[in-house]
Amino acid sequence: MIELSPFLKQLISLPGLSAYEDPVRQVIAEAWLPLVDELSISKLGSLHGLRKNRRNKKIEGEKKETSPRILLSAHMDAIGMMVTAVENGFIRVTSIGGLDPRVLAFQPVTVHGRRDLPGILAMPPDRLLPPEQGGKPVKKEHWLVDVGLPPSEVQELVRPGDLVSMATQPIDLSGETLAGHSLDNRASVAALTLALQELQYVSQAWDVWAVASSQEETCLGGAYTSPFDIRPDIAVAIDVTFAKGPGVNDYRGYGLGKGCALGWGPNIHPAIYKTLKETAVDLDMPYQIEIMPRHSGTDAYAMQVVAEGIPTAVVSIPLRYMHTPVEVVSLKDIARTGRLLAEFIARLEPDYVQKIVWEDK
Repeated sequence: MIELSPFLKQLISLPGLSAYEDPVRQVIAEAWLPLVDELSISKLGSLHGLRKNRRNKKIEGEKKETSPRILLSAHMDAIGMMVTAVENGFIRVTSIGGLDPRVLAFQPVTVHGRRDLPGILAMPPDRLLPPEQGGKPVKKEHWLVDVGLPPSEVQELVRPGDLVSMATQPIDLSGETLAGHSLDNRASVAALTLALQELQYVSQAWDVWAVASSQEETCLGGAYTSPFDIRPDIAVAIDVTFAKGPGVNDYRGYGLGKGCALGWGPNIHPAIYKTLKETAVDLDMPYQIEIMPRHSGTDAYAMQVVAEGIPTAVVSIPLRYMHTPVEVVSLKDIARTGRLLAEFIARLEPDYVQKIVWEDK
């Protein structure tokens, strides 16, 4: 039995930068192993878990029809940094994914050199920066990592191309909330894992493909390639969205602890959205509607246009302070998301795809 808080803390304490997801993929695979029938790794490093349908068993001597397939995708990669140079014992870095320079100064990091080195992301004092940089967020070319070693040792242990990951420790906040790095999108991986656990107690008519996708933060690589390999009938992307908080109080922010957000917009198939919404209502589960007037900025953006097109939906977990070392989520929202996904799958009948049509009402 997977306990949400310890499992999520384990996930966000691991590196696993975009295209270098192996450390976190190993832990996810270990958690999924007893929950699925098959595990595999794609050519781009995404983890695929197949839980076969439990309702239509094959009778000996009878040919079994192929079961419909649903793909649930939660990206496991994280933003971080890469070494560009080593100068006088300090390490110059650039970003992997979307890093906000305003929040990085003097944060703990880990440099993955010849061995892992704890470090601090240091920046020059404001008075020593070029005049045009005064009082502004420090540009990447001025970022330096200090690992506290003499220059000769740093030169020996660290090389250009080495990875640098966040090292903020998970923090339990009040109200069943948790802070830490890489909750975008390890929170959704945890929700997907809870859904697989819930499915142990129901009889689903569909094959369920759980995907911890790679490279979402840089190129959506896993979201384009895994659906092409699996060819699902429908797909759901599970990701995070902006929770209401300082500076985020208009329609683009969603209540923390108020339930998951169901995406609505051109990246979303109306029939799947409707079924997810009806499932939440039937369960008396709180939910929110996330308006997505363009593409969703999630794995759904890629999955929708794979092959001949895949009907796709988005379920999001509200998160404060996105792309910082101290993202904040509600554990209740994660648990509810996992249950909603499991119940949605359990209600899918074999002919669901034949019945759905594209309607915008």
